[in-house]
Amino acid sequence: MQEKIIQRLQAEFNKNPDFTLKKIVTKYFNDIYVVYLESVSSSDKVNDYILKKLATINNLKYPHKDNIGSYIPGPNTVTIQNPDQIEFYLTNGFAVVITQKEILAFETKADINRSVSPPEVQKSIYGPKDSFTENIQINLGLLKRRLKSSSLKSESLYLGRKTNTKIDIMYISDIVDMESVKKVAEELTKIDIDGIIDSGNIAQILTENEHTPFPTIYASERPDEVATSLLDGKIAIMVDTSPFVLITPAFFGDFLNPIADNYNRSINVNFLKVLRFVSFFLTMIIPAFYIAMVNYNMETIPTSLLVNFASQRDGVPFPTIIEAIVMITVCEILRESDLRFPNNYGSAISILGALILGEAAVSAGIVSPIMIIIIAFTFITSLIFTDSELINAIRYFRIIFLICAALYGLYGIAIGLIYFLIHITSVNTLAKPYFFPLAPYDSNYLHKKLFRKKFTDDTKRSSILTKNILKQKKEIK
Repeated sequence: MQEKIIQRLQAEFNKNPDFTLKKIVTKYFNDIYVVYLESVSSSDKVNDYILKKLATINNLKYPHKDNIGSYIPGPNTVTIQNPDQIEFYLTNGFAVVITQKEILAFETKADINRSVSPPEVQKSIYGPKDSFTENIQINLGLLKRRLKSSSLKSESLYLGRKTNTKIDIMYISDIVDMESVKKVAEELTKIDIDGIIDSGNIAQILTENEHTPFPTIYASERPDEVATSLLDGKIAIMVDTSPFVLITPAFFGDFLNPIADNYNRSINVNFLKVLRFVSFFLTMIIPAFYIAMVNYNMETIPTSLLVNFASQRDGVPFPTIIEAIVMITVCEILRESDLRFPNNYGSAISILGALILGEAAVSAGIVSPIMIIIIAFTFITSLIFTDSELINAIRYFRIIFLICAALYGLYGIAIGLIYFLIHITSVNTLAKPYFFPLAPYDSNYLHKKLFRKKFTDDTKRSSILTKNILKQKKEIK
């Protein structure tokens, strides 16, 4: 049996240079084989925990022949009953000891992790400065530093035929709606795919509405944001090798209001919240509104300003809709190039490109100066938002409003707004309405996300997320 297992492993890991097989000859246990992968296991740990201890067995007078594991110290030891499981433990950083009677796996993982660093995407002036890494154990530790409770539960799954990626479903048992947890677990267990490389793969699979550009699952790199969401009754999904943790359900207001708002006074934060919502609608509507006024509803513009617009457009060969689409496309290209360039000079190149292209386009008579101002203001208002999926949704509806305004003017913008409201109120996230807490209305979550109360007055959770509504027994004076 032992020889067959060794031959099988040598065949399976053929042409894997990191596959290491050690044979140790002993007087009492016959031959002992130690197998591990150098790329994911620490050779020092294998040597100190296993090889050195096995080398001393021959010096023992009365060894325990039925329990080789008693001689090998290790924080995590697993008895393997099925030889088919050996590959799983080897690829997860375990060293496998094979004797005539038993197969044992000892955790000897190599330290191939990066250190905890400040958030790169979700930056803030105040609040914690640590972020998740690609190691799921480190991420779990960052979360448990904040939630020191036995109610924090974790259900583990391994997904991907080739990757065997570990997935943890995190929730607080006495707060969360367990039906939602069961639904998430059921959807994950249905996944049959070659590999899960990042949490983004899970987010696409769990998305209920494939035809909406709006993101329905929130990805966060901040442990404090995930901890706050769990305390609200939400579910977190951790994926090994990914520095982003998924939060579900995620509502429209969650993407407009970062966790940093919780660390400032409500009287100051509420102004910023209103500013974000105004900017969200302005960045979608401003180009369409300009096109509608210039082409269809000129009576809404003062005469002197209308004459100024007409003089600026003198000599421009394209209609305003073509001007707007061309400039929006150029700005989107500059935005993408800014994201792809290294941080040291990416912003400088995009700013230089915008200045040169804008000045050259006006001088050549391709676009009017007022169109440059309109598009610049459109993109300035969009810089408030950092979530890439939300930015894509803004792009989608910006084009919708442009087309409606080019066809029907201000009436077209009204039609676009009706379509926007119908669309966003029809989207669901984990069987809950996406436009919550506005539709349906919920004052508790509204004051948490859209118009915040004082921290001492935030005493209740939302009833749509949990039945455990009370957060504080009484208001703090």
